[in-house]
Amino acid sequence: MPNLKAIRDRIKSVKNTKKITEAMRLVAAAKVRRAQEQVTATRPFADRLAQVLYGLQSRLQFEEADLPLLKKRDVKTVGLLVVSGDRGLCGGYNANVIKRAELRIKELKAEGLDYKLVIVGRKANQYFTRREQPISKSFTNLEQVPTASEASAIADELLSLFLSDSVDRVELIYTKFVSLISSRPVTQTLLPLDPQGLEAADDEIFRLTTRAGEFQVERQKVEAAPQTPLPQDMIFEQDPVQILDALLPLYLNNQLLRALQESAASELAARMTAMNNASDNAKQLITSLSLSYNKARQAAITQEILEVVAGAEVLN
Repeated sequence: MPNLKAIRDRIKSVKNTKKITEAMRLVAAAKVRRAQEQVTATRPFADRLAQVLYGLQSRLQFEEADLPLLKKRDVKTVGLLVVSGDRGLCGGYNANVIKRAELRIKELKAEGLDYKLVIVGRKANQYFTRREQPISKSFTNLEQVPTASEASAIADELLSLFLSDSVDRVELIYTKFVSLISSRPVTQTLLPLDPQGLEAADDEIFRLTTRAGEFQVERQKVEAAPQTPLPQDMIFEQDPVQILDALLPLYLNNQLLRALQESAASELAARMTAMNNASDNAKQLITSLSLSYNKARQAAITQEILEVVAGAEVLN
């Protein structure tokens, strides 16, 4: 016969676990909203920067500008920036981005190219450290909602590797946010910058809302800021090439910050989904344990009644 006390203790333990997973789900939801607010707050700067770059592009040919960040050279060593999380309990988020990085490493080895890793996140850092991969720099224990200062520190490391000829190309491997239940690891070339990719493009913003007590994502299409060329009679106090040389690192920082924000939103959404599934499983387990407890309790009561009846018959 099942132990009633053991079943009661198990039900109590599962209920406590359910409270924790539900709290973690709500915390992740709040942080997803913060990440969205940050994306919205940084958009005006990104749009204005894109307008200035477009204006400079209309005044000079980027291909003719002798700038280090635009210069393409023979690739011998590739720098891979891998963005993962510092924490677990977020489904397959970390495993998927690590798997994508390993696939890219195999592709580079097949092409006979060397590589160096720059790691963001404790999970990827632990994984590649145990496998003695060439890690040039690692960034861990960052804010779950990325900041511009963190993106700038990472960008400085990438620029240092690229400008010192330690790497000939820098690629970014991060998780692109699709929905609350879907994210996709992608690879993007950061350096050298592509002159054709500097103009602003249409984008979309995800907004986390609730409907009928359930979380859902609404997407809003955001048109790119109008691209207006600089006036032809504008006189530059500095050489336009020098201005462009100062703006390109800012553009790189902005691209990197947006990728970090996408990764953070993907991680938090994955954690929301994982904790929601854990809460649902705990609820089902509580129902099953309660049913088992009631059956065991009824069996115990029935057994006691039979013993009382049997004792009464013996006395008679």
